[in-house]
Amino acid sequence: MQVKITTLAENTAGMSYLAEWGLSMLVEADGRTILFDTGMGTAAVHNARIFGIDLSTVDKIVISHGHHDHTGGLREVLGAMRKKIEVIAHPDIWAAKYGRSGKSPAHYAGMPFRRELLENLGAEFKLTAEPVRITDHIMTLGEIPMLTDYEEIDRGLLEKKAGEMLPDELKDDLAMVIDTDYGLVVILGCSHRGIVNTLKQAQKVTGKKLIYAAVGGTHLLNATRERLEKTAADLKEMGVQYLGASHCTGFKAAAYLAQEFGDRFFVNNSGSRWTLPFS
Repeated sequence: MQVKITTLAENTAGMSYLAEWGLSMLVEADGRTILFDTGMGTAAVHNARIFGIDLSTVDKIVISHGHHDHTGGLREVLGAMRKKIEVIAHPDIWAAKYGRSGKSPAHYAGMPFRRELLENLGAEFKLTAEPVRITDHIMTLGEIPMLTDYEEIDRGLLEKKAGEMLPDELKDDLAMVIDTDYGLVVILGCSHRGIVNTLKQAQKVTGKKLIYAAVGGTHLLNATRERLEKTAADLKEMGVQYLGASHCTGFKAAAYLAQEFGDRFFVNNSGSRWTLPFS
């Protein structure tokens, strides 16, 4: 089975493509076309036009979590699709999410649109904490258990509950896995609950061990050297063959992982298009 990944929005971009903070990837596999996240604003729709992609051909949308840099393009995307479409996500995408850096005041960082608006544009939400099987070979991972002793959620990410700012557990953080005959291909949003935890969940829900590729955000931009070393060691031990880093990986972490994985590491930005397995 071939898996085609076209990156429509990311922090950096190839020539002629638009970059914006966030992530959106179009995944084609097993006879389905799935839009995984929508970026922060207009980049996904803009870059789809440059690619010559008709977004009305998308079969489903998967939202990795409720932060605005993954959901902010949803209104534009739905407007371009002009049809009813299932949107798969965790119920907590509607939580009141905030972010804070250092001593700065917390700023709203959650879903920028009301549910009614998106539904009027065609969104039909399937909200669940459980894995969702899209085809015989494609599924979302559901909630990611926190298993490792070194992966933790960014303490600057908050959720407003009853007027109080509390640490956001990011239970809505999910990923998508494609089970191919050459191994698992895991599509990552931000990996807020840890890339290793996420890949372990992919192995659990599929019952398969071999991970061919993990592509997307790894949320290692503020990781310590110790965490980077443990992450790389675990990814190697798990047998990850290819690693495509995007978005919240950060330059320092990307450089470290590139050194550790060599030719098996690649940068995935706006305008990237990959066909797996690699030849």
